[in-house]
Amino acid sequence: MTDADQDQGQPLVAHLTELRDRLLRIVLAILVCTVGLMPFANTIYSFVAEPLRRYLPEGTSMIATEIASTFLTPFKLVLVSAFCMAMPVILHQIWQFVAPGMYRHEKRIAAPLLASSVILFYAGLAFAYYVVFPLVFGFFSGITPEGVNYTPDIARFLDTALKLFLAFGIAFEIPIATVLLIASGVTTANDLAQKRPYVIIGCFVFGMLLTPPDVISQALLAVPMWFLFEVGIVFGRLVKKKQAEQAPD
Repeated sequence: MTDADQDQGQPLVAHLTELRDRLLRIVLAILVCTVGLMPFANTIYSFVAEPLRRYLPEGTSMIATEIASTFLTPFKLVLVSAFCMAMPVILHQIWQFVAPGMYRHEKRIAAPLLASSVILFYAGLAFAYYVVFPLVFGFFSGITPEGVNYTPDIARFLDTALKLFLAFGIAFEIPIATVLLIASGVTTANDLAQKRPYVIIGCFVFGMLLTPPDVISQALLAVPMWFLFEVGIVFGRLVKKKQAEQAPD
């Protein structure tokens, strides 16, 4: 092996080693959060299920139709909660891995966007819990036919809740994606604005695919997505203007 080959191979090995270390830190952060949350698994589940339980008919409760559901369902929620709790650490490790290869002007944009992405992700989860859950579960409870006991299964409820959390967590990242597309030069704010009709249709299609089959939850996802898209265009214009001002003559 020549000296040139060694010089080329060493950076690759170093990058792979760093990537391994970053991934191990991410796994460790999720594991620590999981262990810390395990004693509160049932409490966390009760908190998440509260928007549904308040609409259950008097004298009824949720049910578990599988033998291990009373353990596996709260445990599944703990894993997801641990991942969400470790999100700042996860994004920080990703940032530390990619930052050395970025230019200074790219870092100035990326750092605020990284912090904003964490805030928006949590905002999406909060919006789903405090706004969407009461409306959706209240709707389903209110249309129960006469003579039918409305007793949702805990595992099926969690699947629906996690799907809504994921949908709104991703949807609230739209401004970040929009700003990145504009700032990187892939497209322009004017081009995105001209594609607004297609974006609106796409928002409703996305809402139809990722929410329960009711108009309320679909609209509650599609309308904020459209609004956040417009917010992204506004901030994208501001970022592009600032880039133009800082560009050398």
